[in-house]
Amino acid sequence: MPALVLLGAQWGDEGKGKATDLLGGSVDYVVRYQGGNNAGHTVVVGDQKYALHLLPSGILTPGCVPVIGNGVVVDPSVLLSELSGLNERGVDTSKLLISGNAHIITPYHVTVDKVTERFLGSRKIGTTGRGIGPTYADKINRVGIRVQDLYDESILTQKVEAALDVKNQVLTKLYNRRAITVHQVVEEMLEYAEQLRPYVVDTALVLNEALAQDKVVLLEGGQGTLLDIDHGTYPFVTSSNPTAGGACTGAGIGPTKISRVIGILKAYTTRVGAGPFPTELLDADGEALRRIGGERGVTTGRDRRCGWFDAVIARYATRINGLTDFFLTKLDVLTGWEEIPVCVAYEIDGKRVDELPYSQTDFHHAKPVYETLPGWSEDITSARSFAELPKNAQGYVKALEEMSGARISAIGVGPGRDETVQINSFL
Repeated sequence: MPALVLLGAQWGDEGKGKATDLLGGSVDYVVRYQGGNNAGHTVVVGDQKYALHLLPSGILTPGCVPVIGNGVVVDPSVLLSELSGLNERGVDTSKLLISGNAHIITPYHVTVDKVTERFLGSRKIGTTGRGIGPTYADKINRVGIRVQDLYDESILTQKVEAALDVKNQVLTKLYNRRAITVHQVVEEMLEYAEQLRPYVVDTALVLNEALAQDKVVLLEGGQGTLLDIDHGTYPFVTSSNPTAGGACTGAGIGPTKISRVIGILKAYTTRVGAGPFPTELLDADGEALRRIGGERGVTTGRDRRCGWFDAVIARYATRINGLTDFFLTKLDVLTGWEEIPVCVAYEIDGKRVDELPYSQTDFHHAKPVYETLPGWSEDITSARSFAELPKNAQGYVKALEEMSGARISAIGVGPGRDETVQINSFL
């Protein structure tokens, strides 16, 4: 059975948790393949709301095996706290698998992240300050700490020493901070080792064996396409690859095993942090989207910037990821607008541009070109088929589908687990 990829088609926060949870009953494994606890998913099950930061959304689905792949960076304290919180609420977390090749976020990564961002001042990137970037930097620089290193104290100590040789110089001489001791870090990491041991396996082997046995594997991205380190709005991006290509390297599954790539789109657009945002609304409409949509970051607690739907970004996500389907979320938030603008192109230096500009400078100066679609006032949260949606809501969905370049196979009409209109099967 081929694998499925589920990822954000905008700047993240599109509602991937709801989509993953919806599919969870049909899949055997749900895999996080990149990012860390800088990503957050809100999943509503009945009258219960769960905020997940590092764990795959499939952890809430009985019978599904949740997996943290090798491409993820893991803060042990955050992971264990999240597991403990779910256990207290009666959620079975015993099936969780963690790749031994995943990299560990240490206390010095968090410290470096925070002081660097503060030092940048007005030039800051807008990171979450959770050590994600510095951990990925150490991974690339080959001085990172992996989960498997927690089980060899000698190797762990050598690697921490090598990492702190440079970092302590930077912390003390550039940032005027106190040096971090090797013993302090090693001791803390070893305390986590035994608590994590039951979950640590060769996840790439497990997943490939599962696929060979016709199991369904869902690969879940942590952030959106426009936050991809290679294909996003650099430098205002994350430090990994949430795009479809990152699913292969971050989970250890070959591209020929993937049959469907599903992009999650909000019916409007949001982003958190700094960086260009052509359709951003700094008026009453923007505030209304934020309020009605509950647009506050699950992990960061920051208000999300809000704007109208951007079809240029959607087309770009389709192209970069090879999307086969879209899951359109939060359509209900747009109920009540008499007219709804949609960005169909950009104007740059007086010229119309229909595709995402290659140049960072051009994108920064891009002005949205809008087409206006008729809105609707009817409550759509009880709709369970496309025909039950108001005609104008149907027209809005069809217009977005045509502009975006891939079929819309499901629509979120409310926050609840069952508040979804399924048009086509993802399997």
